[in-house]
Amino acid sequence: MPPVLTRRSLLAGMAAPGPRRPNILLLLPDQWRPDWMPGQPGIPVRLPNVERLMARGVRFVNAITPSPLCAPARACLAAGKEYVRCGVPSNQFDYPLTQQTYYQLLRDAGYHVMGCGKLDLHKKTLDWGLDGQRLLREWGFSDGIDNAGKMDAVRSGLPAPKDPYMKLLHDRGMAEVHVKDMRARKAHEGTYPTPLPDDLYCDNFITRNALTLLGRAPRNQPWHLTVNFTGPHDPLDITAAMERTARDRAYPQPNRNTQDSPEHHVAVRQNYSAMCENIDRGIGEILAAVAARGELDNTLVVFSSDHGEMLGDHNRWGKHVPYQASLGVPLVVAGPGVKARGTSRALVTLMDLAATFLDCAGLPVPTAMDSRTLRPLLAGKTRTHRRHLVAGLAEWRLVWDGRYKLIEGFEKAPQLFDLQTDPLENLNRWEAEPRIRTHLKTLLPS
Repeated sequence: MPPVLTRRSLLAGMAAPGPRRPNILLLLPDQWRPDWMPGQPGIPVRLPNVERLMARGVRFVNAITPSPLCAPARACLAAGKEYVRCGVPSNQFDYPLTQQTYYQLLRDAGYHVMGCGKLDLHKKTLDWGLDGQRLLREWGFSDGIDNAGKMDAVRSGLPAPKDPYMKLLHDRGMAEVHVKDMRARKAHEGTYPTPLPDDLYCDNFITRNALTLLGRAPRNQPWHLTVNFTGPHDPLDITAAMERTARDRAYPQPNRNTQDSPEHHVAVRQNYSAMCENIDRGIGEILAAVAARGELDNTLVVFSSDHGEMLGDHNRWGKHVPYQASLGVPLVVAGPGVKARGTSRALVTLMDLAATFLDCAGLPVPTAMDSRTLRPLLAGKTRTHRRHLVAGLAEWRLVWDGRYKLIEGFEKAPQLFDLQTDPLENLNRWEAEPRIRTHLKTLLPS
């Protein structure tokens, strides 16, 4: 089993001083619910490495994505811009090469910028190069291995591979078997194990690539590494070894769901947790590698996701929608300049990581960015950040002030939820709160 970051390896990693500017490690799974975290009541997911990061730093419990869909969310992060200005309105668009990224700014300032996994910055164009190097330099990376997401690999990977992960499966004679298996699963259906061995499972491939990139990163300059896992995105593929640890754990039923059996919902959540736990094991390996370089004390570590997952709440699956399970993201930050203090209720957005990373590197935040640095929050100098958050996708837009959330363009009628008294978003208070809805409407993005 891959190692968990222990106290001994943590202390070893802090033994040698690093460069003055901090390294930056961004761990970004795909489709991880904000409540699927250690200590959450009723959610028996085992994430020892994420839990250690929480103990060392800050967990933001009111973090959202600018847009709950893969390509727009990652474009907003790269550009440091809100959804309405990021230039990627859906998964049918590639990131505009004329738009500056925070990766470019870090690289231009002397950082060795690396990325691996599902970067999703050319979602429309299903061609990553067999070495995963296509467009990396243009986006601002010094080194990297970009690979397809789960279903993009299936769509593009037969009869010939278009990315390094499917090339690996072709080389090992497992491509056709994998594609057949994934096509049969249909999102949240199919909780049986994948025929792939553990070493060919995509998130384990991504972990190895992260270790490879760290191994060849120069020692004489600061680095930034973003690791973009493909899980726990559906389909619910887990290996036989992952399944052995997944069963015999009870989970709550989804909110307001009339589909499937209670047993199926539990199995779905067991598989989802197994994918999360496998990613946590990969995180342990990556943190141990940073510690082995003697750089952990000088590395800002961020754990988050591009968006959440409905997991059957409101009879919905996946993302796309403005409910908190889809809109919210986990966000944990630890490392230099971070005062460990448990949880923060400040309103923050995934997009704010762009300005935060630039600020930590000693760089100014461009005025073209909407991103705002989290450094004062991380240092414990303030408890507030934004007065409200906005997000959108396709025709709908929302604004959330930390209690009330107003949504327009999603259902036939506008919605207003009081998340303080109704965290599951079951009661539309549009008619009951005219003063609040009138105020929030003035803050909606166009």
